[in-house]
Amino acid sequence: MTQKTHIILKNVDVRYSSLAYKAHSLKETIFRRVARKKINHVEITDVHALKNISFQIYHGERIGLIGHNGAGKSTLLKTIAQVYPLSAGSVDIIGDVRSLFELNLGFEMEATGRENIMYRGLLLGKKPKEMRAMIDEIIEFAELGDFIDYPIKTYSAGMIVRLAFSISTSVSGDILILDEVFSAGDAKFIVKAKKRITALIDNAELLIFASHEFDTLKELCSRVFVMHQGELRFDGKPADAIDFYHELMGLSLGKKTQTEEKILI
Repeated sequence: MTQKTHIILKNVDVRYSSLAYKAHSLKETIFRRVARKKINHVEITDVHALKNISFQIYHGERIGLIGHNGAGKSTLLKTIAQVYPLSAGSVDIIGDVRSLFELNLGFEMEATGRENIMYRGLLLGKKPKEMRAMIDEIIEFAELGDFIDYPIKTYSAGMIVRLAFSISTSVSGDILILDEVFSAGDAKFIVKAKKRITALIDNAELLIFASHEFDTLKELCSRVFVMHQGELRFDGKPADAIDFYHELMGLSLGKKTQTEEKILI
């Protein structure tokens, strides 16, 4: 019997130093991913980014993630996407994960746009033959024309983001991870980008995304997590989570919330 899509975290801790996650090139990341299919526990110190995080998300759920800047939202998403290693605990995932964050990072600047499409395809787990079959559609969506055969270093910031977005959203997955709302170019392209994101969300078996757009969270989500200082402080209905977040942000140091019984310790 095939297991249904899920994400299960048990007592997850992530610690790192300011030097632990220096930027790697795209080729370096691919080689590291191929050489090490699973990210093992490592001894890292200084910043305690995630603290004893546990939750279960199952097929069909739509999870929102809110918290102030530095609360641990992005670290949590990148831990689920196996970008960051665990310091403690476990992550159990059934399903193919597709993540959309920091789209403009990791390109090989000396390589052409076409070559970078192939590199990123490998990183996404696609075979060269599969990427070659998709490459024309990716180029057309990115609206780069002849620039696709120029080195990335000659691109504007908007061109790089358009190409990265086109590549990353060309491959669907069972689990979709989104980190905040981002701009993908001019107004015309943003309309295209939003339509594609909507299609990805509709087709995903499981969604987890960080956002400060509370109306969107209420519309799309079945549950919302509130992150605070690296801890999962609330897990519940969207309206209740948003109320808790507002209350939490309005507290002076040491003051208790009226919904303290709902805080996850």
